Amino acid sequence: MAAGLTGCSGMFGSDDTPETREVDAARADAVTYAKEIREIIDLPGKLSDAGPQITPCGDKDFEKFYSLSHTWSLYDVPVADMEEAMLRLKGELPAHAWKIESYGPDSSRAKSLKLTAKATKKKYSLSIRLLDRRGRSDDPSMIYVALGSACFQVPEGTKVDI
Repeated sequence: MAAGLTGCSGMFGSDDTPETREVDAARADAVTYAKEIREIIDLPGKLSDAGPQITPCGDKDFEKFYSLSHTWSLYDVPVADMEEAMLRLKGELPAHAWKIESYGPDSSRAKSLKLTAKATKKKYSLSIRLLDRRGRSDDPSMIYVALGSACFQVPEGTKVDI
């Protein structure tokens, strides 16, 4: 399946001094972003979503440093409708504080449509792929969303609470 995003790879500059942010606040941001993205997609269908996951931040102390990953997919929708949703995302995400970094076919053999973006104020990145599997797989075609945060540090005196 599509690769997820990791938060501590320097996607927002130097991670020498990660921003201090409570885990619940970062989790709430991810939930808000996911809701906004779903509203822009605006398609009925089946949703797979385990919710935001707290992950280690590279080799940093996991009691103090963390990143956040939130992946989900929407399927059981005609591919033509998903293509229109991808265009809506490209057009509307900038109004929601996302900077589109790329849009077009990815480097896979299937040349899946891919959109990447960053929300630099809250330090999240986004990768959305339209996986068109018509005639090639028993798996359903889907829009796959991978949202990832930068590396954050919990406030002094607290620990990462998964």
